[in-house]
Amino acid sequence: MPTFTALTTLNGKAAAEGLGEAMERLEPEPTGVGVFEVEDGSGLWEVGGYFTEAPDETALAVLAVAFEAKPFVVSELPETDWVAHVRRELAPVEAGRFFVYGSHDADKIPEDRIPLLIEAAMAFGTGHHGTTLGCLKALDRLIEDGFSADKVADIGCGTAVLAMAAARVWDGEILASDIDEVAVDVAEANLKANGISGAVRCVEAAGFDHRELQSSAPYDLIFANILKGPLVALSPEIAENLRDGGHAILSGILNEQADEVASVYSQNGFNLTDRSEIGEWTTLILTKQGVT
Repeated sequence: MPTFTALTTLNGKAAAEGLGEAMERLEPEPTGVGVFEVEDGSGLWEVGGYFTEAPDETALAVLAVAFEAKPFVVSELPETDWVAHVRRELAPVEAGRFFVYGSHDADKIPEDRIPLLIEAAMAFGTGHHGTTLGCLKALDRLIEDGFSADKVADIGCGTAVLAMAAARVWDGEILASDIDEVAVDVAEANLKANGISGAVRCVEAAGFDHRELQSSAPYDLIFANILKGPLVALSPEIAENLRDGGHAILSGILNEQADEVASVYSQNGFNLTDRSEIGEWTTLILTKQGVT
């Protein structure tokens, strides 16, 4: 069955959400509509729809004019077995002592690495993206320096690969949270696939807005691999929920955004301990000021 996409950009959240709602009333009806902020500081929003038959391009043109959006770009996607494609393209990843792999590469696990199984069908957070890879390498550096954690929180966990990495190294109390209930289900499935169900408690939450997250604080280590905007907004909460001398590993930060994020965290009582770049993404290790 062919799949068609229709994509455009425009200024402003309200206009973008209005356009998204209008697209849902089109005939033929889209199978899904997405509205996303373009994370480059431009203020632009992307609105897109998926269709199982060719969309009405005249109706799309009218909507673009009505909402002052750029003309829609309509494309037909080739029929592809995406899971098979991802399996071919995603080779195992080594990040220090950690080895992230799919089940199709189970025979490639080195004896001296800690294996983390993430299936190709759950591609966000496989370790191939510069943000996830950067966080795993940052964790490896902390361990090399002798750091140990009894309490860990993975905020915006996605596949929970970071929480699982911590659980493979330490026997402490580890929590993983995500605002998306589907991500929480994926995290639970990954824990089971890795034979560590129960080693990480997974909860649906925005930031630290959950009873379990709050009752387990303060943490020795907090991961937050999200985006610049949420990282900045969460800085007071991360400071509040991290013990003095504890570490925060942050990513989802474009290289040009890193100075601003580090500055905001400095204002909230953090020292920059380490900074690394992988491609266009920066990972920060920050230490909360206090007793070390």
